[in-house]
Amino acid sequence: MIRIGIDVGGTNTDAVVMDGRDIRAVVKVPTSADVTAGLMAALSEVLASAAIAPTDVGLVVIGTTHFTNAVIERRHLSPTAVVRLCLPAGQCLPPMVDWPADLHEAVGNHVYLTTGGAEFDGSPISPLDLPDLQRIGQDIRHKGLGAIAISGIFSPVRDEFEREAAAILRDAVPGATITVSSAMGQLGLMERESATILNSSLHALARRTVASLREGVARCGLTCPVFLSQNDGTLLDAEAARQFPVLTFASGPTNSMRGAAFLSGLQEAIVVDIGGTTTDIGLLSKGFPRQATTTVEVGGVRTNFRMPDVFSIGLGGGSVVTDRGTRTDVGPVSVGYRLTGEALVFGGRTLTATDIAVAAGWADIGDAACVRGLDRGLVERCGNVIAQRLADAVDRCRLSPEPIPVVAVGGGSILMPERLAGLEVRRPAHFAAANAIGAAIAQVSGEVDRICSLEAMTREAALAEAEAGARDKAIAAGALPDSIVVTEREDVPLAYLRGNATRVRVKVVGDRVF
Repeated sequence: MIRIGIDVGGTNTDAVVMDGRDIRAVVKVPTSADVTAGLMAALSEVLASAAIAPTDVGLVVIGTTHFTNAVIERRHLSPTAVVRLCLPAGQCLPPMVDWPADLHEAVGNHVYLTTGGAEFDGSPISPLDLPDLQRIGQDIRHKGLGAIAISGIFSPVRDEFEREAAAILRDAVPGATITVSSAMGQLGLMERESATILNSSLHALARRTVASLREGVARCGLTCPVFLSQNDGTLLDAEAARQFPVLTFASGPTNSMRGAAFLSGLQEAIVVDIGGTTTDIGLLSKGFPRQATTTVEVGGVRTNFRMPDVFSIGLGGGSVVTDRGTRTDVGPVSVGYRLTGEALVFGGRTLTATDIAVAAGWADIGDAACVRGLDRGLVERCGNVIAQRLADAVDRCRLSPEPIPVVAVGGGSILMPERLAGLEVRRPAHFAAANAIGAAIAQVSGEVDRICSLEAMTREAALAEAEAGARDKAIAAGALPDSIVVTEREDVPLAYLRGNATRVRVKVVGDRVF
């Protein structure tokens, strides 16, 4: 089946046509201020390059930073009512207590605490106070709030309190969009609640964005399903993305790492993805990005997402060069998507890292005559700065002194030396479009994260039950049963809970049925 993968980056929009595991065409176009226009341009060009008709395409997968940027920039966020089911417990730390002040202000301070929630074993803390929930609904409606986030203590273990509260509030506030925290998964209340609030605040933007993406695909003549890639490198259908936009956070770096694994054939490697503005560095494990073991922040907010353990530095092909005699630096300021208009090799007036790469003979891009007059000492100093920053970043990512391959991808990987920190550097074919390829090969996932009492069952039985639940979720999302493999499995004893409590988490991935 023919798939198209698209990655909308800050500088370029990449698109790839894949037929099974064969790459038919790859294109790269500048990202436009209107993301939909850039998407359509990339789609039209890649269809023409592959010489296929729109009706030949069976699937389009899009990776976008739209929703992450909205949180980081504090833009397009809707005021949100936050309802926590917890009383008489859970009052010490109110919702959003650790949020940055400007983001807290952007979503408002509409917080309601009421009864409900569960203990880790599912026993109720207290029954729901139905009249109080109706009063809360009336107040939310009076304030004109259209987004509601509901969180309950240990709701992933027992979610009926949240579901009943959502039904009451849906009747009280017609038309409101509601997110329940049990849909976000994972157990920590504060992080799960924060993710739920962010998700609700992004609902209006998600509705507009997904509609625009679907419209852009349709206007190019495609009638196939549209998916977005999520933060674990797997598929999220457009309707699910509209309901859960937060699941697309960090999908860009994840797509690049999955694409790097596919192109290089490596399952264990360090991936360095150099774009126009930033460089993302991460570690591949079993062909997937190594997951962060600590809480991940998005826009200054701690969330419960299983994000890839990727960090970024302000270095890319569009990075601006500054030379003050005693100090030469490259980045973090970048010309971004204006690279083809502002870099010297494209007739512009700004000295960028791309100009240094051309002047040093690392790449043949644009008009080399425009940089022949650059001071050779400046070119050498900039080259040393670039190499040192990349070497430091790769060294930070290593888990042991043992040699490990480095895979360089992204349009800006022309900046990468042949060897780095004593490690071999590989640039696979189509390295510049690894992000779009990662989107095109995305699979389907299923995950279970729960607390079990090992007094009632064995550790092996708990893991087997969690794996069965994860497989069921993947199959429900469209995975081929025979293709499902376990990518993560862990069990952690919880000494502070009674009953030999253990947290069990299993994640599986599989190919989608089409």
